[in-house]
Amino acid sequence: MYLARVGGVAAREREGTAAGRRVPLLPLSCVLQVKSEGPKLVPFFKATCVYFVLWLPSSSPSWVSTLIKCLPIFCLWLFLLAHGLGFLLAHPSATRIFVGLVFSAVGDAFLIWQDQGYFVHGLLMFAVTHMFYASAFGMRPLALRTGLVMAALSGLCYALLYPCLSGAFTYLVGVYVALIGFMGWRAMAGLRLAGADWRWTELAAGSGALFFIISDLTIALNKFCFPVPYSRALIMSTYYAAQMLVALSAVESREPVEHYRLTKAN
Repeated sequence: MYLARVGGVAAREREGTAAGRRVPLLPLSCVLQVKSEGPKLVPFFKATCVYFVLWLPSSSPSWVSTLIKCLPIFCLWLFLLAHGLGFLLAHPSATRIFVGLVFSAVGDAFLIWQDQGYFVHGLLMFAVTHMFYASAFGMRPLALRTGLVMAALSGLCYALLYPCLSGAFTYLVGVYVALIGFMGWRAMAGLRLAGADWRWTELAAGSGALFFIISDLTIALNKFCFPVPYSRALIMSTYYAAQMLVALSAVESREPVEHYRLTKAN
């Protein structure tokens, strides 16, 4: 119902008073959409505050610390489920983001125990997460320029990490960098910052991908290269922001841009 109400406002804003005349989508409908999602994110914000307030020592992992770390991601599951199972079933992209969040929670649990040899397990879980996210964002529009930029940035990141890597991590980190770079490309490919095709969910997806890259690059630098000051605070703040923004991007169907334009024109 909330989508129908917001969609009605957006439709009224798109259409001018003159017969047959259309004007670009106004920011008001976007503000209303964002406001409608806010209450559903309250549990996520509370769980995130609990994590940072408790700040359980990472040197003594436990099931309690695992639960506290994963709780914000559990709340993002609830955020998507709050839109209804029918919504998830009707929007494959939202379903894929939900599945990606499930793998993220498993990856978080593994990383709590990384000193006990579970770092690679966490790495693999997040690699699967990025594949689901990239699949959710889709391959249209292709945006080759954006892809080239992301490929160049991914190459620079790997070149920075390469001298610090050894053994299997030389290849594992390389594959992971390629996957998260690909996910970032697909998240930013549909981004439109002006005009009638502007959608705030695409901005959320692109911003979420950027925060994810910052978080994971900080993890890699801190683990393999040199101690990063305040690394845990930087890693977790950007990580939770990334996951929230990616989850927000799921509330509007990511149709191909061409189909979206036709939908708005009818």
